[in-house]
Amino acid sequence: MSVLKNLQPERVFYYFEEITKIPHGSGNTKQISDYLAGFAREHGLKYIQDASNNIIIFKEASQGYEKAPCVILQGHMDMVCEKKPESSHDFTKDPLELQVDRDYISAKDTTLGGDDGIAVAYALAILEDKDLPHPALEVLITVDEEIGLLGAAAVDTSPLNGRYLINLDSEEEGYLWVGCAGGLTAQTRIPVKYQEAAGIKYQVTVSGLTGGHSGSEIDKNRANAVLVLGRFLFEAREQGEYALAEIEGGQKDNAIPRTARALLVAGSEMESGLQEFARKFTENLRKEYAGSDEGITVTVETQGEGREPVLHPVSQEKVVFFLLHYPNGIQKMCGYMEGLVETSCNLGIIRMTAEAFLTSASVRSSVATEKKALADKIAYLTEFLGGEYKAEGDYPSWEYKQDSKLRPYMVDIYEKLFHVRPEVKVIHAGLECGLFYEKIPGLDCVSLGPDMKDIHTTEEKLSISSVQKVWEYLLEVLKNMKE
Repeated sequence: MSVLKNLQPERVFYYFEEITKIPHGSGNTKQISDYLAGFAREHGLKYIQDASNNIIIFKEASQGYEKAPCVILQGHMDMVCEKKPESSHDFTKDPLELQVDRDYISAKDTTLGGDDGIAVAYALAILEDKDLPHPALEVLITVDEEIGLLGAAAVDTSPLNGRYLINLDSEEEGYLWVGCAGGLTAQTRIPVKYQEAAGIKYQVTVSGLTGGHSGSEIDKNRANAVLVLGRFLFEAREQGEYALAEIEGGQKDNAIPRTARALLVAGSEMESGLQEFARKFTENLRKEYAGSDEGITVTVETQGEGREPVLHPVSQEKVVFFLLHYPNGIQKMCGYMEGLVETSCNLGIIRMTAEAFLTSASVRSSVATEKKALADKIAYLTEFLGGEYKAEGDYPSWEYKQDSKLRPYMVDIYEKLFHVRPEVKVIHAGLECGLFYEKIPGLDCVSLGPDMKDIHTTEEKLSISSVQKVWEYLLEVLKNMKE
């Protein structure tokens, strides 16, 4: 039974719900790509599906719009897959369990994928409607945006004729985004050695954090669980000696980690001291993160006695040193645009294998030289500790276009339709527009979208009324492009 059946705009929510039934996490986009290709065939529309699963669907101009400029509508088909610890949801096969609460749609115990499933839903609703007035349309839906804009980097844009691009991947209605930071994924590998140790096993857990998107929420003073855990491990040495057996935290490099855990081996005399230290540590953290992470909690639980492979003392020191000195969070604010983060880093994933300590982080900057300098700092820290550094998914910033024709046109349409002026904004989160700006000479871009909250987290919500408002705006923009 449809959960969104009675919501408006009806066809937008119909397609959004259909999308939530299809697995489409980053790196698992074949099924959703085939669905889009099938849609194009069913509606008699020309399309291109490339080897990466990117899709371009073409729709001819409505009658009377043959001379209007071609418009590219663009979004991405992949979603960030996060779930609550108690959830048994399998993102490779299970449909999302949608919920409606007043003005918001969410998914039970998982991310919703409003980022960027709503873009796909808007596009499909426009493509299927034979009565909507519009210029020639080229709908470009990419893959793997959430793991480094990989689809946008791989797609061949030569078949595209449009020089106006409307990106549908923003999360604040009433704003037009006209520039963004560039970024890359910084991956590190530090070799480690193990030895056997006997004693009481203590599980240290960091939980109760808000998390969020490492671009749009990096300035919200939200705690990073893996960095909190690193600080705990360093300060806990005052309670006595311990050995580190396991450590892990985070799920995505571009999501601020909400949980992290470590397994320690130490003597029984450490139990009361560690637990009391965790209690006081939690109290201090809640003061430090008042207003952003009031629920932050660090716990220590005994796991029985036994022998465990633990890190050699030198390897343990390297891991703790790395976590304490990692350049995380805001590194520099923009000097010419108030409130804009210019450069940042989010250490999103840490893991331990039998051979190495592995991490992955999202590095962002609107200044290319600063992005390189921050990446170099991470590389130097890694190599100083005997590790290996690798950068992946490097993408350029989307620079503000001074002579844009699309931006003032879209501001004017919004103001006429809603009697209020939209806010024009450059953002710190990464968008695919930067890559298309480089690939397509003379491209003019604007990004927009409905209100969403807590994207990339299990608290993600999509505003129903805002989806309706953006739909009305988008149709008005296309309708008035006749000349």
